[in-house]
Amino acid sequence: MLIIPAIDLKDGACVRLRQGRMEDSTVFSDDPVSMAAKWVEAGCRRLHLVDLNGAFEGEPVNGEVVTAIAKLYPDLPIQIGGGIRTLETIEHYVRAGVSYVIIGTKAVKEPEFVAEACNAFPGKVIVGLDAKDGFVATDGWAEVSELQVIDLARQFENDGVSAIVYTDIAKDGMMQGCNVEATAALARATRIPVIASGGIHTIADIQALLDAREAGIVGAITGRAIYEGTLDVAQAQQLCDQFK
Repeated sequence: MLIIPAIDLKDGACVRLRQGRMEDSTVFSDDPVSMAAKWVEAGCRRLHLVDLNGAFEGEPVNGEVVTAIAKLYPDLPIQIGGGIRTLETIEHYVRAGVSYVIIGTKAVKEPEFVAEACNAFPGKVIVGLDAKDGFVATDGWAEVSELQVIDLARQFENDGVSAIVYTDIAKDGMMQGCNVEATAALARATRIPVIASGGIHTIADIQALLDAREAGIVGAITGRAIYEGTLDVAQAQQLCDQFK
């Protein structure tokens, strides 16, 4: 299982939100590229970038920062989400050196776009499913649909999706523990590998995900915990490497 540091971009800075609320953000650095360097030096093997402005605007806003990080670390897998709604945007990121694009809102509102994107960019597409009480949320979590996460995930099984990033909104940024039960249930219900996100606080949360890894959980995205020092990236990855 991979420990994947999150770099959330808002107005060019590295921030973290609580439960997806743009008005409840904490700025951790005004230099996201240096922050990326910190996690690379700590031994991370993938980075998770989110264009928060893009998620609300519906198009990339912090693309220059993403490109700068990708160029600095050409051999490091980088996944980017937030405002990815067109094939042109995907192509831009792929050309910039990004390994994976995360399709969220568009995947919910136009599921057929996922198959189209996977066909155009094989192996490059991740679907981001964010849930509130088991129902899929969209538009930077501003809207909650009537779709169940598991039902939607199954629709993508034959499209060639590389992974699903699953976030429990109620847990995100709160550092109260990951929703392991719901994450494992999703992983068991679909053939697509699942990356856990939201609520990770300490090494115990990583252990809990490892205990459920047979369900198909392949990674854990962590943000606030590593910025506030309750989780050590290197230590967490070393623990995961013992369970290959």
